[in-house]
Amino acid sequence: MGGKYRITGTKYPRMRRPRRRGRLVAAVLASVCTLGLLGWGTLELIDVFSGGGSTAGAAKRCPAEGKADAARAATAHGGKVLPPPGRITVNVYNATQRTGLAKDTADQLKKRGFKIGDVGNASADYDKKVKGAGVVLGPTSAVGTSLPVLGAQVAGAEQRPDGRKGATLDLILGDGFKGLVKAADANKAVTALTAPSTTVDPVKKGC
Repeated sequence: MGGKYRITGTKYPRMRRPRRRGRLVAAVLASVCTLGLLGWGTLELIDVFSGGGSTAGAAKRCPAEGKADAARAATAHGGKVLPPPGRITVNVYNATQRTGLAKDTADQLKKRGFKIGDVGNASADYDKKVKGAGVVLGPTSAVGTSLPVLGAQVAGAEQRPDGRKGATLDLILGDGFKGLVKAADANKAVTALTAPSTTVDPVKKGC
C-alpha cells in the first residue's frame, strides 16, 4: 500500500461505495406512482367510451341523450279514426214538454252533415223522465266511434249502448237541453278525440 495505510486487527477497510438505499426507495415509489396513474387513465378512457364516465363526461353527453329521449318520447301511438257525420244516422226524440224541440234539433244536425231518421216524441221509457241535457243511445260497436261524435254536439249528454242491432243512433232530448253546442266547439271536441297521444320518459338522474 506504499506505506500510506496500516492494517491492524482482523478488519479491512471497504474499497467500494456504500449503497444508497434512499435513491432506491425513491425510484421504487416513483415507478409505483407512474403505474398507478397509467392504470387510472386507462380506466377513465374505457369508462368514457363505454358510456359511463365522471360528472364532467356526463354533463357533455346529457344534451345528446336529452335529444334522443325527446325523440323517443315524441313517438305517437296513433289516434282514433271516427266516422264523419255523413255516415251517422240519428233518430231525434223529444222527452220534454217543449213543442217542436225534436224537429228544430234534427234540422240543425242535418245542417252539420248528420243523416236524420225518425223525429218525434220519446217513448214511454224516456218521456218526461230525462232530467239532464239528453241521452245518446246506440249499439255496442258505436262506443268510442259514432256515439262520441254525436255526443259532442250536446253538452252533458249521457252516452251509452243499449244492445241494438243496427247502426242508427238515438238522441233523446231532456229537460236540461239548451241547444246544440256551437259547431266550432263540437268540431274541436271531435278533433281532440282523434289526436294521437304521446309518452314521456322520466328524466334521467345525473343530467
